[in-house]
Amino acid sequence: MSNEKRVPVALIDYGMGNLRSVQRALEASGGNVKIVRSPEEVGDAEALVFPGQGAIVDAMREIKRSGFDVFLKNWIADDKPFFGICLGLQMLFEHSEEGNTDGLGIFRGNVRRFAEAPDCKVPHMGWNSVSVVENNAGTLVDGIALAGESFYFVHSYYVDTPERDIVWCETEYGGVKFASAIRRGNVFATQFHPEKSQSKGLKLYENFLRSAEA
Repeated sequence: MSNEKRVPVALIDYGMGNLRSVQRALEASGGNVKIVRSPEEVGDAEALVFPGQGAIVDAMREIKRSGFDVFLKNWIADDKPFFGICLGLQMLFEHSEEGNTDGLGIFRGNVRRFAEAPDCKVPHMGWNSVSVVENNAGTLVDGIALAGESFYFVHSYYVDTPERDIVWCETEYGGVKFASAIRRGNVFATQFHPEKSQSKGLKLYENFLRSAEA
């Protein structure tokens, strides 16, 4: 997207996200990235990105303190372009077993911890294959295989949702098939880290930014 308009992106800083790697990846994919610490700083951004690292207990406290809890609910309700990463996926749901914490409740479902087992080390860390739910694929997977593409994961908790219509991608780990990405309209969120997933991750960000300016 180097010869095209760069898409204004607001990247939320809640004090513990992997901001710089996400910022660099978004900029390499065609974004004009502004790091924001309050809803007032979002301004005329066309897309909102929530990076994800850290504990959900601390993240939810900071989101509420800054007023981003209400802002995020309204932004997503208005179907504006949003991309959540890892914790940015989990906090969209009703409740997390991590710290017995309530999320934003935008979607129905719970965040559960993987059960330790000889063949299931926690956290789930490293490359794992992702399968796109074909009837919910959309244009964000242009240039990405619908099955068998690998992305990079770092997490101990996974989303368990009854809302099958929002499940965008699925992954299996430790005998559990979980929603590794969700989408509804212009709202997307992944359990994996596109910014750590090399060329396919950058392609996903590029597709998201193209959709945001459409």
